[in-house]
Amino acid sequence: MLGNNMKNLLSKAVSKKKWTIFIASFLVFAATICFITFETTKKTVAMTIDGKRKVIKTHADTVGDILADLNITLQKHDYLSLPAETKVKDQLTVEWMPSKKVNLTVDGKKEVIWTTANTIQELVQDEDINIHPNDEVKPGKDTKIYKNMNIIVMKAFPVTLNNGGKKEKVWSTSTTVGDFLKQQGIVLKKLDRTNPNANQKVKPNDEIKVIRVKKVTDVVEEPIEYAIVTKKDSNLSQGEQKVIQHGQKGLVQKLYEVVKENGKEVSRSLIKKNVVKESKSKVVAVGSKQLTNQVSRGSQETARELYVNSTAYTSNCNGCSSRTATGINLNANPNIKLIAVDPRVIPLGSKVYVEGYGYAIAGDTGGAIKGNFIDVYFENKSDAYRWGRRYVKIRILK
Repeated sequence: MLGNNMKNLLSKAVSKKKWTIFIASFLVFAATICFITFETTKKTVAMTIDGKRKVIKTHADTVGDILADLNITLQKHDYLSLPAETKVKDQLTVEWMPSKKVNLTVDGKKEVIWTTANTIQELVQDEDINIHPNDEVKPGKDTKIYKNMNIIVMKAFPVTLNNGGKKEKVWSTSTTVGDFLKQQGIVLKKLDRTNPNANQKVKPNDEIKVIRVKKVTDVVEEPIEYAIVTKKDSNLSQGEQKVIQHGQKGLVQKLYEVVKENGKEVSRSLIKKNVVKESKSKVVAVGSKQLTNQVSRGSQETARELYVNSTAYTSNCNGCSSRTATGINLNANPNIKLIAVDPRVIPLGSKVYVEGYGYAIAGDTGGAIKGNFIDVYFENKSDAYRWGRRYVKIRILK
């Protein structure tokens, strides 16, 4: 009896264990079938999210549900290739680009915009901003856009650049003359300057002058004129002269500091002077013997008289020379009494007496002195003007 009971109990335990195993296996099988069914019923969607492509499987009903499943909140300015209400189909392709807020300044005018552009180049195209090749964009056009980025577009304008006298038309986006020169790669040397100055603002069609300044030294040799020294000689008749010592010019060397602007001299200042050779004075003996002492009563009685037309002149008149036809230096003999004559009427060197003028020497000629006509010499113009034109009597002393 005991053996039969044990056998029955063992048989029941085995049966119960089989049922447990069966139920567990069934549940695993059922779960597997459900999982496979769940996975195989998903739709395949190709998503491009902020430039990154990924393939997802989803049971979402709409594109908006897919974004929600991915924890993406769709903003007003975001780019979505399909409306959010679009029903999800197998093999659907969707692209989403988040918008970014940037600060855009064009020619000083600021505005805040939202954009889905990837680079600044794409942004200016999307915003229809006309960019001239000479316009300046900061940062560069290839820079990728990020949130709260500051983008500056400076429009170029025409400017005339006068660099050392050479003019050319250029484009500028600079705010000051100094910035403009840096933009053009122009370096100022120590003495150079600009017009307008470096701090002044640049405006369209301005002319920016770069004045190139140089200081150089110039050595010049100049002659030193010799002085004329006169000595009275009572052995010579009045009006006669004799060179006792010939003059010689000296030589002086001068060192100048010369300032040039754009190659042209604008100032010159003497730095140093050195006398290389001293000048040598010219010494002239001037006759002081009075004519009255030379003329006797007999000579007066044999003198030839005639009436002539007369005018007056000085050594400083137009076309006049300080040296007469007979070699007398009028500047060296300012007080000499002398007349210009026609040698065919009055021989040169003759001693004459001119009414109202006194004793004189016929020591000069002139192109307009013809026949009975003389020109009376005076040291200064006022005396010559007072003489004017006169009809006078003269005596030619023998």
